[in-house]
Amino acid sequence: MNYDFDKLVNRRGTNSLKWNVEENELPMWVADMDFETAPEIIEAMHTRLMHGVFGYSDIPEEWSEAYVKWWKDRHQFQMEKDALIFCTGVVPAISSIVRKLTTPAEKVLIQTPVYNIFFNSIVNNGRQVLQSPLAYDGVNFDVDFERLEKDLSDPQTSLMILCNPHNPVGKIWSRETLARIGELCKKYHVTVISDEIHCDLTAPEKFYIPFAAASDICKEISITCIAPTKAFNIAGLQTSAVYVSDENLRHKVWRGLNTDEVAEPNAFAIDVAIAAFSRGENWLDELREYIQENKKVACTYIQEKLPELYVVPSEATYLLWIDCSRITKDTKALADRIRERTGLYLSEGSQYGSNGNEFLRLNVACPRERLYDGLERLKMGIDV
Repeated sequence: MNYDFDKLVNRRGTNSLKWNVEENELPMWVADMDFETAPEIIEAMHTRLMHGVFGYSDIPEEWSEAYVKWWKDRHQFQMEKDALIFCTGVVPAISSIVRKLTTPAEKVLIQTPVYNIFFNSIVNNGRQVLQSPLAYDGVNFDVDFERLEKDLSDPQTSLMILCNPHNPVGKIWSRETLARIGELCKKYHVTVISDEIHCDLTAPEKFYIPFAAASDICKEISITCIAPTKAFNIAGLQTSAVYVSDENLRHKVWRGLNTDEVAEPNAFAIDVAIAAFSRGENWLDELREYIQENKKVACTYIQEKLPELYVVPSEATYLLWIDCSRITKDTKALADRIRERTGLYLSEGSQYGSNGNEFLRLNVACPRERLYDGLERLKMGIDV
């Protein structure tokens, strides 16, 4: 490898949300990698830093061109550069769109278990969360289309937030699945926000399908939120994009983002995005290989030494969704016990929806030495 993902970076004392823990604790919860970002991004930041003036920033064509080229080359999807809007982050975009496109007490559909912050974006804006659970057969998760259609047909349901690829179950939705979701949403007049922030973190041999690429209907009724932040570990730099093909829908989204003042970049946001998408490909490909090996290490360890647990197959993200149903119905208590006794800090499943009570989420995006430490602590916490 040309990049050193085994390097142990000490993040304590850096105001890190993830690492703001006790000295003996090992955080493997929030979706934040323990790797330094790509050197190409650091170089772009250094160049910008050395200029020494950090006033208001404009958004050059080079920014949208970088997104367009990346999605065409990496994901075989042709975006129109005029359909891209800058935003400070995917979550601010989602919250703004919820406020702009729905009215208080309307329902916003999410497919649980799902990224927990979706709940915040809905509830904090006075809307109702409509949980439409994914089907789980004890091995894999998939869309329960019968339940989904029932929930979409509710006249109070006006918006759906799709997670593509899906966090926390690591699922890459097929073109057929996405197209069918689009048809149902079109039928019941439901707009789709597709959160695709994990799209570049697929397994090396896997590829994701943008929701807007699945069909003409999907493109027409959707708003896609994308960013380099998750894949390149630069979430703290607050840079993302919103893609909306339909002109009328795009105008509403643009007005919402500007009204909420989340459409202006900080001094580094543009440069890091351009650097990631124009020069970060080799780093990202090596990262994906390393994460894939970490997943294999974790799955093998759990299968051999903790056979009472089951790791749901993961095609994307650097998160593992672990079924603990054979040992507990309450992973909140289990996670608390593991943390108290071993210092290992995991995400308990109930925060991702009512059907997550029997699961834990484990972040494997760290140097392998740290991963082995976490796995040993997991075993210690389970065995006690």
